[in-house]
Amino acid sequence: MKQLLLDLSPGQPTLANFVQGSNSEALQALKALAGKGSREKMIYLWGEAGCGKSHLLMACCGESGPDSLYVACRKDTRFEFEKDFVAADDVGKLDEEGQVSLFHLCNRLRERGGVLLASGSAPPSAMKLRSDLSTRLAWGLVYQLHSLDDEEKREALKAHAGMLGFEISVEVVNYLMHHVRRDLPALVELIDALDRDSRECKRPVTIPLLKEIIERMKCA
Repeated sequence: MKQLLLDLSPGQPTLANFVQGSNSEALQALKALAGKGSREKMIYLWGEAGCGKSHLLMACCGESGPDSLYVACRKDTRFEFEKDFVAADDVGKLDEEGQVSLFHLCNRLRERGGVLLASGSAPPSAMKLRSDLSTRLAWGLVYQLHSLDDEEKREALKAHAGMLGFEISVEVVNYLMHHVRRDLPALVELIDALDRDSRECKRPVTIPLLKEIIERMKCA
């Protein structure tokens, strides 16, 4: 019989548990922004899916105090609220009215010294945004986030397993890297599943257990 466990995750996004790779300059700027030690009031992050944009936006909101808000943008998102620190994730999803709403939020934040952290898949000038909004988003610092290379991903997975309280072998990590999608969120999800299954079934973290989890996820 499986030992049922509470689904408690220590992997909440923080700036400390972000694996920086070649993104050290962006990470330092975000630490200063979240800690209110920066003169900058606007930062825009861009990069391919899985490079860590959402992690960093959520982490900054979590560390900047209670008057902050993380917004995962959708087509119908509207920024009709007053917060001193706003993180707008994936602004390319906003429709025309949503873009106008974000433009006005930029102006309100600027007037009262608030902070806007935003992200997208490309630099502001290359996004399909209103020209006034893309200009506003480019006013502050703009950083491209670079995905981790394979060796950095291996180190990140080992570190994540260690944070969960178990040691993962090189063989298991290599199998994982060669048999699933290599973006870091998907890899971390499998490490979390390995941890849960290993503890619930009281089985060691091995390649056979990993194979079972991968097959189960394919069928889900």
